[in-house]
Amino acid sequence: MKKIALILSGCGHLDGSEITETVSALISLNQAGAQTQCFAPQNKIEDSAKIARGNVLDVSLLNAAEFDGLVLPGGYGAAKNLSDWAAKGAQCQVNPDVERAIKSFYESQKPIAAICIAPVLIARVLGKNGVSVTIGNDKEIAAEIAKTGAIHENCPVEDYISDRDHRILSTPAYMYEAKPHEVFNAVSKMLREFVEWA
Repeated sequence: MKKIALILSGCGHLDGSEITETVSALISLNQAGAQTQCFAPQNKIEDSAKIARGNVLDVSLLNAAEFDGLVLPGGYGAAKNLSDWAAKGAQCQVNPDVERAIKSFYESQKPIAAICIAPVLIARVLGKNGVSVTIGNDKEIAAEIAKTGAIHENCPVEDYISDRDHRILSTPAYMYEAKPHEVFNAVSKMLREFVEWA
């Protein structure tokens, strides 16, 4: 059974992990036959546990060697709690444990999937490698992503971008005024391919 790590940032789209996106990821991974473990920064574990039914570990304990892939749900927490992208854009700092995890999975050639605004974390950490990501079609955020060295690709709400060379997948989800089923459909399609790579 594939083991997949998810990094959460709290609970709620304005200050943590977006609930529909996170639940869509958990359900989709389970449907694909994968086992999941959620992680979060120490100060967001209790809040993240509201989504993950209490089963959240400190992200400092995340060891890429113990997992087959990494998933980053969206929500403003990715841009506020896992980084300060919301304030600094391309010049942001990513939480050191989150940055270490992203680099470790990438260097181990294990797939990474990011949802909604979370692809900016991939761009900030791995942009110098020329990775491709999407946050939909927001020109301002796409311009900031380009400053990291990453390539932004426009993508409709029910689709996803697959960067096979770098084993990175991303989907825009609630970067659009999306309906819940649209978010679920895109996340589900993306994570089916993701689990095949894992």
